[in-house]
Amino acid sequence: RRRARMARRATLEAPRVGATAVKELRERSMAGILDCQKALKETDGDMEKAMEWLKKKGIAKADKKAGNAAVEGNVASYVHFNQKIGVIVEVNSETDFVAINAIFKEFASDVAMQIAANPSVVCVTKDEVPADVQAKERAIEMEKEDLAGKPDEVKAKIVEGRLNKRYQEMSLMGQKWLKDEDKTVQDVLKEKIAKLGENIVIRRFARLTLGEGLEKKEDDFAAGVEKELAKYRA
Repeated sequence: RRRARMARRATLEAPRVGATAVKELRERSMAGILDCQKALKETDGDMEKAMEWLKKKGIAKADKKAGNAAVEGNVASYVHFNQKIGVIVEVNSETDFVAINAIFKEFASDVAMQIAANPSVVCVTKDEVPADVQAKERAIEMEKEDLAGKPDEVKAKIVEGRLNKRYQEMSLMGQKWLKDEDKTVQDVLKEKIAKLGENIVIRRFARLTLGEGLEKKEDDFAAGVEKELAKYRA
């Protein structure tokens, strides 16, 4: 009887969650009704805190799915308006059902645009930075003047820290998301996994820059003018 009274008291003391608030949170988060109700109760009806609560729960669910095989998916592309930069990216899902989902397609397209906007990005994760690039970057750091005279152990730690930061800048996952700079690409990927209920993998990409690798002839403007004037002098 005492437990029943305590349960009733707890129910009465719990904040009431209105249908309007639940509807708004559901539209913003795409979470289920019961999850939205619980989130609002746990955060005393604070909409922003409820969003954070759902986000944390969503990311936890996403982590559990991260090991599942992803062999379906889409190839998305982005071409800049000046037609001089293009990106093609492969994003995988577990099933073709998710691959045709509008949320998945939009995410894949956004990833392609993200890569196009970050020319320093050369790989998906920092573990994929090519060995030759790592060797070159390490050699450059080891020869920097500010490390001269420092013990080898200290120098190695400083270089390692600098390289980790550099590799993070070179990888896609550590980049700030273009549409929300408070998040990284990794954060948004986890949110999509939680929302769609399947593992999603950004597998590979290629970037094309017009004229890259070609020698561009630099015209001497003054010499060109002189050449044209010479036609009239003859």
